[in-house]
Amino acid sequence: MDVSIESLPLRYRTPAVWARQVLREPLALLSDHAHLEKKAAANALTLLNRWPEPSPPENWVQVMTAVARDEVEHLALVTRLIARRGGALARTHANTYASDLRQHVRSGHGPREIADRLFVSALIEARSCERFALLARASEDDELAKVYRGLWASEHGHFRVFLGLAESLPEVGQTHERWQEWLDLEAQVIQSQPPGPTMHSGLDH
Repeated sequence: MDVSIESLPLRYRTPAVWARQVLREPLALLSDHAHLEKKAAANALTLLNRWPEPSPPENWVQVMTAVARDEVEHLALVTRLIARRGGALARTHANTYASDLRQHVRSGHGPREIADRLFVSALIEARSCERFALLARASEDDELAKVYRGLWASEHGHFRVFLGLAESLPEVGQTHERWQEWLDLEAQVIQSQPPGPTMHSGLDH
């Protein structure tokens, strides 16, 4: 499967060296990954009942439940992989990348808040998609490379779904301009992250 990064609209391209750095601690990276899948499932279920009033887009419920189901399946896959390799899921987890993005959501602004939450979800999926592609290319572990290639396709689909929903929301206006703002912001946020064996970490200089 071709894992093409070029199809993603990200304004900052992660250098290939990032993947080599984080793959030095594969179990820690997998633990972080598992927690991200759990949070992604929870995010989809949260969005499920935050649809625009007075009624949701026609496919809102189907889309959110499908995304949540995909993420739970990914969580099961990664946690089985961790256990088989003698590791354990970390008890606590923080993702400053996602937290930093969500600080810019227009909370309390109705449809605009929902659009921003969808844009954030799309960006997280897009960045994860890029990172999976880099990991698939860099990993010398055939099993891990296969897992990362498979997840790339799913995350790319989720990215397109969230972005499409944001752009289709009624009474929001200027979604294209807002998306451009988010792309610029995300490029700044990802570059400000500390290094370490996590999916959304910065570079270890």
